[in-house]
Amino acid sequence: MQRVDHTKNVISVEAISFSYDGERDVLEDITLDVHQGDYIGLVGPNGAGKTTLLKVMINLLVPRSGTVKLFGQDIRDFKDWQKIGYVPQKAVRFDANFPATVSEVVLMGRTSGKGFFQRTTDADTEAVGNALEKVGMLGYGERLIGDLSGGQQQRVFIARALVNDPEVVFLDEPTTGVDKKTQDGFYALLQKLNREFGLTIVLVSHDIRRLTREVMHIACVDRTLTCHSSPEEYLSESEAVCVNGKDVKLITHHHRE
Repeated sequence: MQRVDHTKNVISVEAISFSYDGERDVLEDITLDVHQGDYIGLVGPNGAGKTTLLKVMINLLVPRSGTVKLFGQDIRDFKDWQKIGYVPQKAVRFDANFPATVSEVVLMGRTSGKGFFQRTTDADTEAVGNALEKVGMLGYGERLIGDLSGGQQQRVFIARALVNDPEVVFLDEPTTGVDKKTQDGFYALLQKLNREFGLTIVLVSHDIRRLTREVMHIACVDRTLTCHSSPEEYLSESEAVCVNGKDVKLITHHHRE
């Protein structure tokens, strides 16, 4: 298993509060560190603020109060965004008739930092090939993205997030709407990226039961941070209840690692 370096914080969230309407906080006083090499799942009920917290971590949303640091630097001053990979929610829900090849989709991760119409370099081409190889899609570069299966498309969008060789990747509900076989392949890929390549992973998911079998640490968010622990500790401190017709895990008392 990949070893986590607890002396190195990739992300530090300190006393974060956030509100969309300027009134009721969606996030309230959240403090959380993600260490180098970690594989952490952000979980919680619907509307709990999981996606909001992820977006605050990568500067897509600005908190009302508190601070965020990436690699020890205040996020307001952070410039080295190539260290950050991001797979947004519903990434694969696009026009299947869009005439882009797999390589072109992955290349978008390179052009985003320097302008879309910049000339593709040999380094860009090599980076695209390396990213596709990591996700097991090297032979698909010239295929149209719309001709791939949902699981294959998912891997391509992960490759796009990896094309700049980041140190941490954020994924927001990446398994929504895909079948169990596709999910199994997806989680096997994340384990490989974390263990073999040392990639730090932050994953938002509603599938708490599955995440407890996959990740190293669980951070449970329900407006506040109700728990940050190992999956084993999380399960021992929680009880199964029925919310919106589904079994989820709710924390019975606070625990901080």
